[in-house]
Amino acid sequence: MTNATGTTPVSIDPLRLDEHLTIGYRFAEGTHAARFFKALRDEERFLATCCRHGHVLVPPRPVCGLCNTPSGDWVDVGPAAVLSGFTVVYTPFTDPMTGEERPVPYGFGLIRFDGADTSIYHLVDEVDPARLHVGLRVEPVWREAPERTGSLADILCFRPAREAAR
Repeated sequence: MTNATGTTPVSIDPLRLDEHLTIGYRFAEGTHAARFFKALRDEERFLATCCRHGHVLVPPRPVCGLCNTPSGDWVDVGPAAVLSGFTVVYTPFTDPMTGEERPVPYGFGLIRFDGADTSIYHLVDEVDPARLHVGLRVEPVWREAPERTGSLADILCFRPAREAAR
């Protein structure tokens, strides 16, 4: 069938194929992430990079996201940290690190290591909103050494620091 211009109309309905794909994917973490994750796995250390303006970045980056200058020096931060933001989650959620549904409720927060200018997101081992507050001192809870793989999952969670709990 042709239209007024003499052309055959093309269907605009997309072609859909119902397929289930399983794709293995690996990527190079780069020198900064590799050094950071190796220190987590092997030494229970948190490494950061520092730019010429003194910004301390966790996780480490080759370029400072705060001033756009190259980062050069490596420094240790933490392990002590503060909670710089948090939420308690009551909705079931599939953990992207494990593929398992996370039990609810669970705490989730922004963790800023002592000596750092940036924060990381991680699980918090407290679910009572009355006990959580910005500035709460927290400490890492480590996975047992033989189970560590060199990822943020090597830290099970952050819990209120023992001195804060007294």
